[in-house]
Amino acid sequence: MAIDLNGRTAIVTGAGGGLGRSHALALARHGAKVVVNDLASAACEAVAREIQEDGGEALPWTCSVTDRAAVFAMVEEVVARWGGVDILVNNAGILRDRTFAKMDLDDFALVLDVHLMGSVNLTKAAWPHMRDKGYGRVIFTTSSSGLYGNFGQSNYGAAKMALVGLMQTLALEGQKSGIHVNCLAPSAATQMTEGLYSEDDLRGLSTDLVSPGVVALASENAPTRTILLAGAGAFEQAHVTMTQGVHIGDAPGAAERIEAQWERIRDREGEFVPASGAAQYSHEVNTSSHLADRTFAGATNET
Repeated sequence: MAIDLNGRTAIVTGAGGGLGRSHALALARHGAKVVVNDLASAACEAVAREIQEDGGEALPWTCSVTDRAAVFAMVEEVVARWGGVDILVNNAGILRDRTFAKMDLDDFALVLDVHLMGSVNLTKAAWPHMRDKGYGRVIFTTSSSGLYGNFGQSNYGAAKMALVGLMQTLALEGQKSGIHVNCLAPSAATQMTEGLYSEDDLRGLSTDLVSPGVVALASENAPTRTILLAGAGAFEQAHVTMTQGVHIGDAPGAAERIEAQWERIRDREGEFVPASGAAQYSHEVNTSSHLADRTFAGATNET
């Protein structure tokens, strides 16, 4: 059954080109009214015009996601014009790649400001409207650089992993209000990736192959607390998991015993995805006796 976004309003940041443009066009093709946000007015207007010429409704809006007042004004205008905001695609971003040793801290802060605080600004502006409506779909753009690391991208990776943490909490807070919050980790050839990868690496990584994931995450049947990976037409899910671990306690030599049991601590058999941050504490308290018995029994054979 086709996903129908008629009657839904979406805001897509960084939508003047690349992934954002593809996301905006895909959402519009499925019936959503789309706010095309970017820094360049000409680019915003061009994408909005594409949507309109294809029979859709679009509003270009030029501002930086770091400009909190402008972002709030954008949301208020959208609510006044179209009656609400249903879908947020936090896509705007920049790169300032260097090794951590050589990186200027202003560049570190700037990347955090655009990716993390830019997403916070838009989501904060729209959140009360979504709560009042009892419906919302929020998509943050994370990255494999945040999930798994990438040389020379400490600022970018930190910002992108911070968005996963934001998603985890907002998904819990939004659940009772019908607000689903997810992350997308895209692999695509964009202006941001120019010079980072070879032509062979980027061949087939069209931005249009990622956007179906955004449409699915924007739909009524979207999951929540999901990290969707997408690229070259393939889709996967990433998880932040917790192993069963071992119980060390406060016996003398605890640090040395941890060092001796790294393999058992990292053993992924029986790993699970905690329902919330409190689940770590609950697991450690509730299973400590069992793990203590298992660990100390095993310790008797250690040399």
